Amino acid sequence: MAYRKIKSYSFTEAELRLIWKQEYCDVDVFTFDKIHVKFYEDMFDHAFFESENRKPGDKSILSLNRLEKIYWIKDTLQDSSAILKMGWDNNRKTYYKNRRVAVVKNNYVVVIFLTGLLKAKFITAYEKDDITNVLASPDFIKDTKYFGDE
Repeated sequence: MAYRKIKSYSFTEAELRLIWKQEYCDVDVFTFDKIHVKFYEDMFDHAFFESENRKPGDKSILSLNRLEKIYWIKDTLQDSSAILKMGWDNNRKTYYKNRRVAVVKNNYVVVIFLTGLLKAKFITAYEKDDITNVLASPDFIKDTKYFGDE
């Protein structure tokens, strides 16, 4: 996979939002295993803003580091060599069967929420220095509810 970066500091926020819209919201995006993943314009804020001091619920700073990897989301979804794990439900302290976490490049993570047969919604993407807990999660298992009988 290419995993190209952009020089996010050379774009305005409006230009970055346009890239998001054109690359993700206005086109059909599919994973390597044919899941149609939906993206919405308002997801830009969740994916590319971060907190000033790791305050819960704070998303006040545009993250140029995250934005330089804006194309990595699609690359990760389409990378058949990505490590696939189950997502964690922090409220119920259990794993989701319908959340798939894809890990590439040792620490870049993309999370999708399976909503139906070969359908999903983008949740988030991030890079984290220590993803030991993600890698310790159970491997993602393809449920027939979301993948059919293949």
